[in-house]
Amino acid sequence: MIDYHLHLWAHSDRAREATLEELANYCDKAQSQGVEEIAITEHFFRFKQATAALKNWWDEVEPDPALAKSMKDYWDFHATEDLDEYVEIASQAKSMGLPIVIGLEVDFYKDRMDKVSKVVNDYPFDVLLGSIHWLGTWRFDDIDDELSMSEWEKRDLDKVWTSYVEALEELADTKTCDVLAHPDLIKVTGRKLDNNELRSELNFRMANAAIKSGMAAELSSAGWRKPVQEQYPSTDLLDEFIKLGVPLTTASDAHKIVDVADRTSSMRKMLESRGVSTLAAFDKRLKREVPV
Repeated sequence: MIDYHLHLWAHSDRAREATLEELANYCDKAQSQGVEEIAITEHFFRFKQATAALKNWWDEVEPDPALAKSMKDYWDFHATEDLDEYVEIASQAKSMGLPIVIGLEVDFYKDRMDKVSKVVNDYPFDVLLGSIHWLGTWRFDDIDDELSMSEWEKRDLDKVWTSYVEALEELADTKTCDVLAHPDLIKVTGRKLDNNELRSELNFRMANAAIKSGMAAELSSAGWRKPVQEQYPSTDLLDEFIKLGVPLTTASDAHKIVDVADRTSSMRKMLESRGVSTLAAFDKRLKREVPV
């Protein structure tokens, strides 16, 4: 098994130096749970290089000034680190023989992924995760932010899900990233579609987007630690991925060591019960197979 989605910093952390000891501890925790390789995948927006590339992007995409200001404040708090230093510490850990691949979680920016690519392609990343954490500047999964959560009551659920999938399709079509992270993250608060026909259509569209782009998809235990109380993706979306032949990774999306390799055995059983025997691992952005 692998854990291909790990963060060095909690969402509440700011400007905290990463250390080799911390990375070694991550590896020890993962191996104790039967995970043989991990990917360090901090958010792109954590780094000053993202600010330089995207500048005040929120002013151009969000008509609601309150949401735009909220995103600016969120960004200003988090975007304090240096991408060169992050890659250097991960590279040192890898060169020491730790079972680490160097990654990044790349959030979606509508019509701006070319700017992101110009930055990330200059680094020796092994794997890039693509994720949708906001629609416009609405941070729909920021469950501790009152403004973000209040938006759920103002929006039509079918339209929200459809907008999310449209964003995922655009992200995949840019071929910026290698893996769709937590593919149905939009369900994080527990708001799932009652419309079975629409759900089936959107499941197919997400799986088809992965196939067309050559991306893998992530099976993540993180949803069990959120209000939705289930893995990403849902079982029906996971089955759609498997049906269409989408390669899979496994992940915890841990932001602290206690969650590293969370529910690894449960995810293994879920895959094995569906006849999945291999996972997609990556080296210098090239896919390789490893056993479940």
